[in-house]
Amino acid sequence: MRRAAQDAAARWFVSLLCDDPSVQPLPATGQAIGVDVGLNHLLTLSTGEKIANPRHERRDRAALARQQRRLAKKEKGSANRARARLKVARIHARIADRRRDTLHKITTRLVRENQTVVIEDLTVRNMVKNHRLARAISDAAWSEFRSLLEYKAQWYGRGVIAVDRWFPSSRLCSACNTLRDRMPLNVRTWTCDCGVTHDRDVNAAHNLLAAGLAVTVCGAGVRPQRSTPDRRSATKQKPSRREP
Repeated sequence: MRRAAQDAAARWFVSLLCDDPSVQPLPATGQAIGVDVGLNHLLTLSTGEKIANPRHERRDRAALARQQRRLAKKEKGSANRARARLKVARIHARIADRRRDTLHKITTRLVRENQTVVIEDLTVRNMVKNHRLARAISDAAWSEFRSLLEYKAQWYGRGVIAVDRWFPSSRLCSACNTLRDRMPLNVRTWTCDCGVTHDRDVNAAHNLLAAGLAVTVCGAGVRPQRSTPDRRSATKQKPSRREP
């Protein structure tokens, strides 16, 4: 099946549906990794590695604002307005292309290097209701990251586990399992009563990995074995789904 379409930036795309015999499961590996998403760093891995947030939208924010102001001054229905709209659309397309390229490279690497990838089951559509963080969250594209990761894992015989969003990964000490009552977003490092000092994001990635492996071993989340203080399930298993 073949289909052609033109986007808002006047670019033509042709889609071909076919079987690709080169897409085969990768050799099994015993590696598993926990991934914590964020804004200061796009991803923090349970290995301690932090992947920088490129902030693609911020790089073109001034140019985008300038073109949007010019567009607003054009007469509706005029050829000048159509040209101005096209310039705005091309900036949006450039931002989206850079973002997608970055996410493709990251997700391909994670799938190739690890048999199991554990992430957090975030509800991004609710998180963007926070007007102070909405732009940054949208630019990070956490939903797209998950979609790419899941369909590549399905292609190459890997596993993706999503830990329940109510699991307190940041507040739980990965060394002694002590749970702190609260932790504001501005707290980036903290010291547990057991004496261990944690980087907030690395600690969260460690806890996500442990919770995800517990899902595979004992089915936590199918029959919740412990609860967070608000009585919600601590972990659940999210089956992989293939994106078109």
